[in-house]
Amino acid sequence: MMVRESEKKVELTIAGKIAFLALNRPNVYNAMNEAMVREILEALQVIKHSETDIVILQGNGKGFSAGGDIRAMIEEVNESNFDEIMDVINEMMITLYTLPKLVISAVHGAAAGLGFSFALASDYIIAEEATTFAMNFIQIGLIPDGGSHFFLQRQLGEAKSKQMIWEGKTISANQALALGLIHEVIEKDVHSAAKEKADKWLRQPIQTMLQSKRIFTEQHRDELTRILKMEKEGQAMMRKTADHQEGIRAFVEKRKATFIGK
Repeated sequence: MMVRESEKKVELTIAGKIAFLALNRPNVYNAMNEAMVREILEALQVIKHSETDIVILQGNGKGFSAGGDIRAMIEEVNESNFDEIMDVINEMMITLYTLPKLVISAVHGAAAGLGFSFALASDYIIAEEATTFAMNFIQIGLIPDGGSHFFLQRQLGEAKSKQMIWEGKTISANQALALGLIHEVIEKDVHSAAKEKADKWLRQPIQTMLQSKRIFTEQHRDELTRILKMEKEGQAMMRKTADHQEGIRAFVEKRKATFIGK
């Protein structure tokens, strides 16, 4: 039996023991605005209480997710609602990381910023060879959020994490694999590859895998929560800087930003 729930910005499909959560703003490369983040959180709560064992995260259209929607940030986010929006993002990331399901990210096109963090919160990342990844917050004078500092340090260590954050470079899928940020690179059709991986897991004693995941996530939940709080505080500070305002103007005007260190 298949149950399908379709929403404007997030599509949730439950088929037996597998849930498929698809980001659905393809016209903006699945950039996350407030409405999408809230819908993702709602979908994760449905999945949490479902009979599924595995979740596949994917993006509709040409890419996985371009990260936070910068235009929405300009139009929708202000001092009065910043805390609330950040709290929703943080709850989304804690819910995803601690989800009592095995989570696979099927990544194609690009995963950048918050979209990259979203993928890093999963248990297994498969990417098409042509995929690119970027932790590019610095390009608009912000620090990474969505638990990026937590996820990167676990995978890369502090020194390499700082290098990735400070340089904001775009890396290839094979570079991400070599760094240990993702688990598998395929030539194409990542969605089929993710489904094959899920089917393979379902033929294993999956309850033992879920129990091990629970032990790991419970061990690190408080650390992730603490880092998310620090990211929220740091982001609030960065939003008031001249460099952030210049980064936003440069993005809108489609030019290279000129930063002054203030």
